[in-house]
Amino acid sequence: MAEKGSAAKRHRQSLKRRLRNRMAVGEVRTTIKNFTTAVSASKQDEAEKAFRLVVKKIDTAAGKGIFHKNTVARKKSRLAKMLNRLNSQNS
Repeated sequence: MAEKGSAAKRHRQSLKRRLRNRMAVGEVRTTIKNFTTAVSASKQDEAEKAFRLVVKKIDTAAGKGIFHKNTVARKKSRLAKMLNRLNSQNS
């Protein structure tokens, strides 16, 4: 354990931040899973709603510094490709 008071406080803060960040990452993963489930079930309307929610969650997490901007761009691009493939199949 930390000997200095300031080090102990930094440790407490890092634990709080870690928990907050893990919750945000978990939310993103869950929304991505819901999106991919809708895409695999060929539910176009549900997939489009889920895609908008995923983009919102990912952008929010990026704004808080949880994800790097390039990671966010890559994830959004791959998900958009999945949605576009679904749209082209149903058209």
